[in-house]
Amino acid sequence: MTLSSAPAVPSLRLYSQTDHDERGNFHYEGDLHCPADDLPVLCRRIERHLASHFPEVRFAIHSQRFSGGRKMIAEVLDATEDLTTREAQDEFITRVRDQIERYGYCRSNFYQDFMAVSFYNEVRIAPAYWAALAARRGQANPVDNLVSLASFKKRLKPGDNLTLLHAPYQHRALGTARKVIQIRSKDFVFEGRSYCDFPRASNFACDGRLVRIAVGNEHEPDAHILYEWRPAAA
Repeated sequence: MTLSSAPAVPSLRLYSQTDHDERGNFHYEGDLHCPADDLPVLCRRIERHLASHFPEVRFAIHSQRFSGGRKMIAEVLDATEDLTTREAQDEFITRVRDQIERYGYCRSNFYQDFMAVSFYNEVRIAPAYWAALAARRGQANPVDNLVSLASFKKRLKPGDNLTLLHAPYQHRALGTARKVIQIRSKDFVFEGRSYCDFPRASNFACDGRLVRIAVGNEHEPDAHILYEWRPAAA
């Protein structure tokens, strides 16, 4: 192996500004890297740093362990920037990843299929971002948020009926009333074994009769599902 044996020196350059050398070696160590940090400490440090560096952005920071190492995941829940174009997303994600990578290191050689990292890094634009963007632009089928998601989970019972009033792409079940047969921790199940995931609270609105679940994306930020909720007779 011909990896460079230069001593590790924390880089003042950003990850995206660091190049491979002529032999394919890549070496980056962030100026904030602390090898002794475990995942919970690392999550807290990165969360505080992103909140300070991007005050106009709201993140949710998660971590994962798996057989190949560990991963830091930054979900973008809201931001003042319009990220509907691929170019805007790529530029924004690079800026966020650069700040996260300041807490890590990476050594690799693409000719020899070698890589050693302190953690992998993923930035996701969460559905909550598209819901927030749609709310700023003006939503179709708005629903007053009178029943919280937590309360809805408690009040929804097997035997209740949900009629699908609106869904993206003219769903074939529009106008169909379906009976709920099971409520689970992450979703509820209809007759016929189809199911609906419970969303984040920020993607949910219910006024006691109508239930609106935001499922937006970069192509259709205001995409949503609208149900009419009819509890089973007591």
